[in-house]
Amino acid sequence: MSMKGWLARVAAGTAMALTALQAVAYTQTSNGWNMPTGVTEIAHEVHKLHMWVFGVVTIIGILVFGVMIYSIIQHRRSKHPKPADFHESIKVEIAWTIIPFLILVGLAIPAAGTLIKMEDTRNSEMTVKVTGYQWKWQYEYVGEGVSFFSTLSQESNVARQTGSGVDVTKVPNYLVDVDNPLVLPVGKKIRFLITANDVIHAWWVPEFAVKKDAIPGYINEVWTRIEQPGVYRGVCAELCGRDHGFMPIVVRAVPEAEFKAFLDGKKGGKTEVAAAAPGTASDAAPAAAPAPAATEVANAGAKPAAAPAAAKELGQDELMAKGEKVYAANCSACHQASGAGLPPNFPSLHGSKIANGPAEAHIEQILKGKNLMPPFPQLSDEDIAAVATYERQSWGNKGSVVQPSQVAALRK
Repeated sequence: MSMKGWLARVAAGTAMALTALQAVAYTQTSNGWNMPTGVTEIAHEVHKLHMWVFGVVTIIGILVFGVMIYSIIQHRRSKHPKPADFHESIKVEIAWTIIPFLILVGLAIPAAGTLIKMEDTRNSEMTVKVTGYQWKWQYEYVGEGVSFFSTLSQESNVARQTGSGVDVTKVPNYLVDVDNPLVLPVGKKIRFLITANDVIHAWWVPEFAVKKDAIPGYINEVWTRIEQPGVYRGVCAELCGRDHGFMPIVVRAVPEAEFKAFLDGKKGGKTEVAAAAPGTASDAAPAAAPAPAATEVANAGAKPAAAPAAAKELGQDELMAKGEKVYAANCSACHQASGAGLPPNFPSLHGSKIANGPAEAHIEQILKGKNLMPPFPQLSDEDIAAVATYERQSWGNKGSVVQPSQVAALRK
């Protein structure tokens, strides 16, 4: 690798790390740079433990450095040219063994109690399944028949694109805002089932003192009981890929009546804006905007419901223009804006068999995914038709045009 290429990679990695740190810093709103007090019983206990340990280590630090500084000053060579010649002291040996042991036991007992309480998900009043994707979250209200995706907000996604020209300081909650927040009731014990669809993620909301790894093929459990209504923000706390810094978490805690109204609205077939997964900051063209709105998924545990098919056929130019935006927001992270891919995991789309083959197979792969490619059933029929057409008509490909009605037929 050339020096120029190496420096470019280092710069890109540094920029990603700084962006993620900035997003984390924006979530710490209650106590500045200290651990937040939180809005749950566990968060309060964790904060008390944190302050207790902080106090203990501060006292230890003062004592240790005090003795060191005193010894350096009072026993310097100019004052005591002949050093002391004593050796072992049984009393000192016993003291500096027993005292640290007692300190550790004193810290471990309350910490163990809190850890046990964190893992006790018994008697939960509701369950929410959280699934991590590259790079978005899916929330499913278990037993309620309601599920939806939550992705980076459109404003933040536009602003973060290379060459966007947007002043990010003017974007509200830059990089820590989403299109569809997770809505939860206050005062209820809520169990989270946390997993992932592709790679390891981590669901972290500091104000709840909840942080659990989301691991493919494995379900972690954790719980919370929110005490105060409000909006609470978090981030993915596991390096999950190039857009790791662009999958924030937003939880809106509301009174019970408002939460029931929210669920009723979802069950009644109402839809909300659900932008597709964000594209990359480095590869996307400056003009690339996030995907248009996608339809909410409203059937937990089953295949997501189909978005209504378009009332009319769309022209090729319209499909290509729309498809370019959907591709930039959803596909360019892995297949690159140029369509060159990242072999061997993400093949090039230039001359691709799937892009030049039957349209049905292309649509099925977008809906169901394949290997490391996640499924995209949350996209509307129009979005899938547009991005399929764009892939089939770009980079020298000669595939057919795809219409929304073809996508709708394959969802059934």
